[in-house]
Amino acid sequence: MALMTTTPPTATLSGGTVRGTLETGIRRFLGIPYAAAPFGANRFRAPQPATSWDGVRDATEFGPTAPQLPYPGPIGELLGSVRIEGDDILTANVWAPQDAAAAPVLLWIHGGALERGTAALGLYDGMPFARAGIVFVSINYRLGSEGFSVLDGAPRNLGLEDAAAALAWVHREVEAFGGDPGQITVMGESAGGAIVAGLLAKEQSRTLIARAIIESGPLEAQAAHKAGRISVQLAKRLGVRPERGAFAEISPDRLLEARRQHAAGSSPLGGAPGFQFAIDAESLPRSPHEVLPDVDIPLLIGSNTDEYRLWFPPAALDGISALKLLAARLALRIPRAAVQAYRAEFPDASTGEIFGQLATDVLLRAPLTRLARKRTAPTYVYEFAWNSPVRDLRAAHALELGFVFDRLDDPEAQRLAGPDAPRELAAEMHAAWVAFVKTGDPGWPVLGTERRTRVFDTTSATVPQRRTTGLDLLPT
Repeated sequence: MALMTTTPPTATLSGGTVRGTLETGIRRFLGIPYAAAPFGANRFRAPQPATSWDGVRDATEFGPTAPQLPYPGPIGELLGSVRIEGDDILTANVWAPQDAAAAPVLLWIHGGALERGTAALGLYDGMPFARAGIVFVSINYRLGSEGFSVLDGAPRNLGLEDAAAALAWVHREVEAFGGDPGQITVMGESAGGAIVAGLLAKEQSRTLIARAIIESGPLEAQAAHKAGRISVQLAKRLGVRPERGAFAEISPDRLLEARRQHAAGSSPLGGAPGFQFAIDAESLPRSPHEVLPDVDIPLLIGSNTDEYRLWFPPAALDGISALKLLAARLALRIPRAAVQAYRAEFPDASTGEIFGQLATDVLLRAPLTRLARKRTAPTYVYEFAWNSPVRDLRAAHALELGFVFDRLDDPEAQRLAGPDAPRELAAEMHAAWVAFVKTGDPGWPVLGTERRTRVFDTTSATVPQRRTTGLDLLPT
């Protein structure tokens, strides 16, 4: 009796043919270069075209990860990292139904404060979306000093430019995997959400996008001198000038060590500056928060109730005094009435927790709310509110990812959510995201004048946006 064999799937792209794997009707292709390795002569330069290859290229392993350090301290016990050595870091990964034809496409962009993260994390496996009939694509991009330095003689926002090159690659090549290039949804969380906003703000990229999803993503780019503070400070620490030639002579590992020393003891609202987008005539002429109100593309956007509880462990919250809260209020021009409103909304909260809620809303919820209220294109707002039992995280930053991807069994999801998170909520959220990718409607009304918001919890509901009194008093 002859043994049955399964022929590995192939796809023919403009650069050559790739061979992947087939599992339960889903084809998977990993580590496909969408641009050339950004090192050597290409370091601190705009992404260059990938080199074509002869024969069939193996696409069964993730490509190398961008240079980065693991998360430090307590947050490193909650957020994992993967390191894969090599220079070809600008790669894409594809999950596609075996019988896909003109299927909707989802391009996933990972987060990590623009200096950490990788598409190789098991949490970001595209199988659940592919099973729903979607061609799922994930990418790596340049991070940290390699991707977001502001240097004389170098293009700016290189990590964003990488994502733009990846989006163009998806638009050009996705038909080979059965995807529809006219139905691309871009989705990102945290810094990945910021990159989605940046792509929407770039006219050339925006024309390739049908829909967009921003999960807990900052929306504002900074003037070059402000975004460049980190580059100036790292240059001083390294004893060089903030110039392309000088930074190109420094190894990636040495740059990472300088950043590690530079960032020690920092927090989202104090200490050393982090990496940010720079306003730039070539790569990002206007801040996304200024452009997105007029972008005529359906948008799904939201945040988590207690984002700050990932950034500030309980001991750090306990150490925040009334004096520090006052200093933050004055520095950020937050009216006293706003703080009073937050205390009324959270009557049992400590001073540190009020500080954290303000951090959440100043950084994320207030900007996304202002954006959503200005838009006329369909805009769907959510709040993820389920409380994790892990370390009193409550509804912390990044917790929703295991639910959106419907991968609560993944170890990375369980670091944040524990082993017994509600699978019904994961099924509900994943179905809503799938519906939006396919139709532009996740299943609840647009924000509108009633500020309708989908609150995801053990029992979910669509309600007028919550806790708006203090929110609306925060400065723009």
